[in-house]
Amino acid sequence: MLEFIFDIPLIITGPLIVGSLCLFAIGGLLLVRRYVLPRLRIHHEDAHFSGAMVHSVMVFYGLALALIAVNVFETYAGVSKIISQEATALAVLYRDVSAYPEPIRSQLQKELRDYVDYVIHEAWPLQQRGQVPSAGVERMNRFQGILVIFEPATEGQKILHAEALRAYNNMIQARRLRLDAVSTGLPGVMWTVVLVGALISLSTSFFFQVDDVRLHVILVTLLAMFIGLVIFMTFALDRPFRGDLGVRPEPYQLIYDHLMKP
Repeated sequence: MLEFIFDIPLIITGPLIVGSLCLFAIGGLLLVRRYVLPRLRIHHEDAHFSGAMVHSVMVFYGLALALIAVNVFETYAGVSKIISQEATALAVLYRDVSAYPEPIRSQLQKELRDYVDYVIHEAWPLQQRGQVPSAGVERMNRFQGILVIFEPATEGQKILHAEALRAYNNMIQARRLRLDAVSTGLPGVMWTVVLVGALISLSTSFFFQVDDVRLHVILVTLLAMFIGLVIFMTFALDRPFRGDLGVRPEPYQLIYDHLMKP
């Protein structure tokens, strides 16, 4: 799937997805009723078999689509949790290094402030474009180099230093998970199953012998709208950092404004 479509505003992609399925449903239904059904020997007793087949297709497709949608939402929620974990670890680490003696305290505080500012203003725009930022590695290496050379002189400093290292490790772990999540998304084969499955499911509803064409059109259109809404929801949350519903850097901005800003 082309990645640029995830940057299109949802107010455009939503009606486009739902509208495309509705047009396919209405157009396909009218074509089938006019050119296909008259060529088939369909009797009322065939409705039992047709109903069972349509029910089977809808159940299997609905189950597959539901599992995919739930997985996408859980991934989105998991990324939001990772962001909160990294921001929390940064806040804890900043408070820990604030108890270090000078001049190392000011150096560590400055490195953390610069890193959080980098995440907000440089790394996040790259993530929103689907790119993995890499400049944070050098910043973390500088911070780690300053942190590990500190030699605790008292028992209290030893405990504080151990807690700072633990908070640093937690932050690095959360950072790695955040970067891994930048390219998270459904593979193309699963999107193929979702879209082709939607067309097949809608197509099965064309072959019922409904006397009133208006009733048939209304029911098929409603089915297309519902399937389109579920696909739209899956699409909107598929890339956690991209689009109008992409995860925002508010947790980092909050700790920077309330805790780190000079």
